[in-house]
Amino acid sequence: MSKVIKLKKGLDIKLNGEAEKVVQPAGKITSCALKPTDFRALTPKLMVKVGDEVKAGDVLFTDKTHPEIKFTTPVSGSIEAVNRGERRKLLEVVVKADAEIQYRDFGKADVNKLKREEIITRLLESGVWPMIKQRPYDIIAHPENTPKAVFVSAFDTAPLAPDYDLILNNQEKDLQTGIDCLCKLCGKNVNLNLPADTPSSSVFLKLQHVDLNYFSGPHPAGNVGVQIHHLNPINKGEQVWVVNIQDVAIIGRLFNEGRFDARKTIVLAGSEVSKPRYEQTILGASIQTLTAGNLKNATEQRIISGNVLTGTQVTANGYLGYYDNQITVIPEGNHYEFLGWATPGFNKFSASKLFPSFLCPQKHYTLDTNYHGERRAFVVSGQYEKVFPMDIYPVYLLKACLTQDIDRMEQLGIYEVAPEDMALCEFVCTSKIPVQQILSNGIELMMKETN
Repeated sequence: MSKVIKLKKGLDIKLNGEAEKVVQPAGKITSCALKPTDFRALTPKLMVKVGDEVKAGDVLFTDKTHPEIKFTTPVSGSIEAVNRGERRKLLEVVVKADAEIQYRDFGKADVNKLKREEIITRLLESGVWPMIKQRPYDIIAHPENTPKAVFVSAFDTAPLAPDYDLILNNQEKDLQTGIDCLCKLCGKNVNLNLPADTPSSSVFLKLQHVDLNYFSGPHPAGNVGVQIHHLNPINKGEQVWVVNIQDVAIIGRLFNEGRFDARKTIVLAGSEVSKPRYEQTILGASIQTLTAGNLKNATEQRIISGNVLTGTQVTANGYLGYYDNQITVIPEGNHYEFLGWATPGFNKFSASKLFPSFLCPQKHYTLDTNYHGERRAFVVSGQYEKVFPMDIYPVYLLKACLTQDIDRMEQLGIYEVAPEDMALCEFVCTSKIPVQQILSNGIELMMKETN
């Protein structure tokens, strides 16, 4: 067994509402949507209009800056709506699904017999390319570049996150084809990162052309950014590509079946879900369809596409995010609590030892969205360093982002982090600083200044 990288810094947030490890068969898919807002630094160019008929794999919009990068529909049907926001910003393209999905044929192919350029062309034409992201900046990878490595994290340590070993148990063929494809793109084995307690029966241990790396420790040990930092840190001018493990299987199906088959399994979890469960669905699926009849109180809850730390709030009529593999539903924190922190707090979670509940480390909690305070002065307290397992000074990096100091941002490690890597810093912050938004703004500034 390979060496285990043990991370001590971090924090596991144990929430009520964990899903039973049984996958429910796919229900009827009524509609889905692709949202340009899911992609950093994307300026979309719409390629369809309301009423157009489309097959799965047809283009909905492209990137104006890189028109070769296409975003295609995961279902067949008709364009139901093109929703826009302020200044006509494109928010989402909604497709009303056919009863049976009709796929555009891209042709089956043996990855091992294709050249790198042919693989890239097929990924671009089918709309699968956006599943490949690059670090730094956590954006869609540029097809003309070659990364120094490709990283795939096969586990997630976020609260109520899905078990990928369960989800992908019977998809070894597609996973292997996806891995072979990524190997061709980078010219070397793929770094496949696993938890230290991976069972010997795991489907991931059967894959070839991978370099296995093992991690142990609290969240964010499963974040690919943290893993890259400890295995192959990113320097200025270097690129690393990352792909979600479920998306590796979708890439594999493109070559094995010759079509854009965007089926995936998501976990519906949280204290406000009546029966937390795994559900088979499709990329961009309707939230309403996935949660129908399975929520406790429709008026006092927050639906999140993703996990509670990094996910995006959506309405009951919204759609699953492009990169999200879970839906979390928790109580809305729209109330004041009498005496607040001054109460004994036996049923309250705290990252510090403020409440006696720290004596029960395995206890699960029902947390709402209440901030329990207001924004205060941004001071050096040492809180961030306790949950941030990277050799970076988080507070000083954030202050460099706030002051738009490009040189300091480079020196302090802006190339190595994505907002998700610092989500715990935001969670534990007593000053209520919007850490992820500040870092995101800093990344966007770097992209403008360095291009």
